[in-house]
Amino acid sequence: MSSEDLGTDKVPHSGPLSGPLNKRVPRKSARFNVPDSSSSKDDGYVEITLDVCDDSVAVHSLKAANGDDLEQDPELALLAKGLEKRTTLGSLMARNASAKIRQVSHELKRLTSFTKKPARFDRTKSAAAHALTGLKFISKTDGGHGWAAVEKRFDEITGSNNGYLPRSQFGECIGMESKEFAGLLFDALARRQNVHGDSIDKVRLKYFWDQISDQSFDARLQTFFDMVDKDADGRITEEEVKEIISRSASANKLSNIQKQAEEYAALIMEELDPDNLGYIMINNLEMLLLQAPNQSVRGESRILSQMISQNLKPTHDHNPLRRFYRGTKYFLVDNWQRVWVMALWIAVMCGLFTYKYIEYRRRKDVFDVMRHCVCFAKGAAETLKLNMALILLPVCRNTITWLRNKTKLGVVVPFDDNLNFHKVIAVGITIGVGIHGIAHLACDFPRLLLATPDQYEPMIKYFGKQPTSYWHSVRHVEGITGIVMVVLMAIAFTLATPWFRRGKMKNLPKPLKKLTGFNAFWYSHHLFVIVYTLLIVHGIKLFLTNKFCKKTTWMYLAIPVFLYLCERLTRLLRSSIKAVAILKVAVYPGKVLALHMSKPHGFRYKSGQYMFVNCAAVSPFEWHPFSITSAPGDDYLSVHIRTLGDWTGQLRTVFSEVCQQPTDGKSGLLRADCLQGTNNPKFPRVLIDGPYGAPAQDYKKYEIVLLIGLGIGATPMISIVKDIVNNIKAKEEQEGEEEEDNMNALENGNGAAINKTSLSNSKRRLENFKTRRAYFYWVTREQESFDWFKGIMNEVAEMDRNHVIELHNYCTSVYEEGDACSALITMLQALNHAKNGVDVVSGTIVKSHFAKPDWRRVYKQIAVKHNNARVGVFYCGIPALIEELRQLASDFSRNTSTKFDFHKENF
Repeated sequence: MSSEDLGTDKVPHSGPLSGPLNKRVPRKSARFNVPDSSSSKDDGYVEITLDVCDDSVAVHSLKAANGDDLEQDPELALLAKGLEKRTTLGSLMARNASAKIRQVSHELKRLTSFTKKPARFDRTKSAAAHALTGLKFISKTDGGHGWAAVEKRFDEITGSNNGYLPRSQFGECIGMESKEFAGLLFDALARRQNVHGDSIDKVRLKYFWDQISDQSFDARLQTFFDMVDKDADGRITEEEVKEIISRSASANKLSNIQKQAEEYAALIMEELDPDNLGYIMINNLEMLLLQAPNQSVRGESRILSQMISQNLKPTHDHNPLRRFYRGTKYFLVDNWQRVWVMALWIAVMCGLFTYKYIEYRRRKDVFDVMRHCVCFAKGAAETLKLNMALILLPVCRNTITWLRNKTKLGVVVPFDDNLNFHKVIAVGITIGVGIHGIAHLACDFPRLLLATPDQYEPMIKYFGKQPTSYWHSVRHVEGITGIVMVVLMAIAFTLATPWFRRGKMKNLPKPLKKLTGFNAFWYSHHLFVIVYTLLIVHGIKLFLTNKFCKKTTWMYLAIPVFLYLCERLTRLLRSSIKAVAILKVAVYPGKVLALHMSKPHGFRYKSGQYMFVNCAAVSPFEWHPFSITSAPGDDYLSVHIRTLGDWTGQLRTVFSEVCQQPTDGKSGLLRADCLQGTNNPKFPRVLIDGPYGAPAQDYKKYEIVLLIGLGIGATPMISIVKDIVNNIKAKEEQEGEEEEDNMNALENGNGAAINKTSLSNSKRRLENFKTRRAYFYWVTREQESFDWFKGIMNEVAEMDRNHVIELHNYCTSVYEEGDACSALITMLQALNHAKNGVDVVSGTIVKSHFAKPDWRRVYKQIAVKHNNARVGVFYCGIPALIEELRQLASDFSRNTSTKFDFHKENF
């Protein structure tokens, strides 16, 4: 049988997604080569026409390829009768259409021994080509090299087992991460070889490895089928399907699927066994695996994609000067805002230090005694004054928000890096304190003590009588205030480091563990109230300066301290006027608390901004920032808070105590809703302060946006996605109103009104909403995380009729698509989404992807789709991914016509 004919006549797999498989199939024909026939090419073939119906398969006619009737040939006539009889009997036992065709094919091969061996169907030319990359048991298998590594691990593991590999270590030996799935694979291969017991030798392992590493799809399919078919009868029952679903869900950490294994097993049997035979065959499983993928890149230009790939290839310049020049140029282009601010700050620091150094170098009476030590001490002190003033400005959030929203300074000033600049200044303060303190304590004071009476005489007016001991100078007000300030700042800076602030110090003694966490950081930072008080006193009691006009410390601090005090007073007044009413509380899996609150009068915010939350029941003084997850158009405020520290843990406990178990059985979700119009008195009192500016609030200035959220980092992106949908809806309504107004104006003959209305509406739309395409990637580790925003994701997907927002959910606990460990999850996902419109992983109408995204591919697809566009990339999540996303944005901006502006949330 020629492969060409079979490829032409074979009915494409409609698959279980389109209904039952036992559909009426039209008449089919095939040709067989008869060697004993005429020597001509055409005479060497026999055409057999079959009638395939729902309940029978019959031979319609038997002809040569040249049209001659061959029924007079006794041998062929007997073949036809026997074929018809056998196929008719076989069809009564197997009603599935694909099974009938397969059985007829087998019968033809057995009865016509004089025919050529049928050519294999080339799946690579069909819609099933993608399946050839699936059902991989071992990732990146490399033939002999792979076996060499397995053999080495076998020798290491079996060194103490007399050369036998136990089943429990089979996965470790072959390199399969899931021990549970490796156990199923071991059992399947053992049944195939009639191996009894829970251990194998190296010879058996080599056979097992050959089966596992076989790149043939049929071999992989058979192995997978054998894993499911535990009783090895060639049929898969519903109970076996249920067990493999449960095992696959467990291997991929999908607890929700594991709980619903029975329901999903019934779904698979319903689709693959429409005749209720009670089992499914390997061909049914194959048909499900060979469903063509339904997610493709729309409008992707292959040529443009290849050009981008070519441009992104690294070029190695052997000239170090050109390499340095190119790297410097790219760095300045990407970071020019930060560069000029840092350059200005460093220049000012150097200028102040040099100014004071020269001033005291010229004071002969002082320099003769303390030499260069006093110059270094005074130069460092001058930089300290400015830095102690500057460090307050980055945390004046109301001021920064006003400057960001009301001025154009955001074009040249990187307001998004306010906390990073705060940390940089802290480093500058640390260096300044070190130089100032060491110069005084280790150099100036000993020189005063060791000076001769003649040398010390000019110092009497500054220090009084010459000290007789080292501690005489330290006991002065200047010395005591300086030492106390150093100690307090050391405590605050130490507890502010990530190791202490995020509770990463696991090996500390139990009493010292209270010094870790956000609470310790929060309270220790308020020690700076004492530090600033002592700093002013220290500046007034300044050594070597008697004139008050020369004591400039208070001058540096006056405006920043006043501004900061106004900030705190504003926050206090704004938050204490009226506590927000708690409308709804939900405690989700994954230790996430969702609070829905009433929106205070006049509280206006932008998507992507954040606000501070205070709960007196937990701590009356602590305020913590959280992204606002509700959209500006919503009539409520909402935040989603994940338990990551002591304060959030206590807050979750306080609200969990007043929540009730839901009656609808939604995956253990705890919730409490208030009575309409009144606030539940059992809820603790909550205060809010904000909103405050964040990088994500600027998304509207981009026509194309890429939103990336990791875990709870999706919170600001959720608000943006909702806001985009609301803007789309408002825009459509506005256009409808505009069209209606224009029609009325035409009827009334008021053309001027038409023009004025059109211009006004167009201007308003241009100012309020520019985004025309958004891509949202939400990556999370746990399946339960999708419960956090399930309702919002469904709402956005349903409202987005124009497909403006492309939603992508990624569950990293699931093995990548194509891995045998996730193959059944992929099948189940396709079936359930096609039938019920719900994804089995996320529980939303948005289909989920498995494993981690290929971020380079994500950027590339956007670059291909939006050539010559500027794309805003907004990220919120763990710091580990920041550098990769920023570098990709830089690479694609340099090497393609699409420009990517990367922004990260930082508060």
